[in-house]
Amino acid sequence: MDLRIVYALILSILPISELRGGLPLAIMFAKDYNIPIALIFPTIILVNILAIFIAFFFFDHIHNKLMNVKIYKKIFNYCTLKIQKKVDRFEKKYSTTGFLALTLFVGIPLPGTGAWTGCIIAWILGLDRKRSILAISLGVLMAGILVLLGTLGFLNLFS
Repeated sequence: MDLRIVYALILSILPISELRGGLPLAIMFAKDYNIPIALIFPTIILVNILAIFIAFFFFDHIHNKLMNVKIYKKIFNYCTLKIQKKVDRFEKKYSTTGFLALTLFVGIPLPGTGAWTGCIIAWILGLDRKRSILAISLGVLMAGILVLLGTLGFLNLFS
């Protein structure tokens, strides 16, 4: 079996790449093996949505324990400083537009946005968990559609 689908699933759940890295790889796999994209797309979306629950579990249960490890604390503090500017901008928007702001933040497929960053923002700001999960999930779906359209357009240029 081609390992690209396994790599695509792994990329879709990882904090840095998420579906922005996993979906194009999965689409290329699907095209090579004549697998319907209608089967691959929801799978990648669901895996990226699963990352939301993994992220919140991590922040709620594992993060505080790891803060006692020097290297983790150093990396976390570095990442937090990078994200803090985004959190500050988001907090201003969130107070007026709320749900929509979190959805759009996650849904725009740019580096540094996505389910993991959306979870960090929701966790740091102490936002309502159920509403945050819904907003982040909708953002994942939106980003997935944009990445799908971009990938299909890009592949069509070379076929």
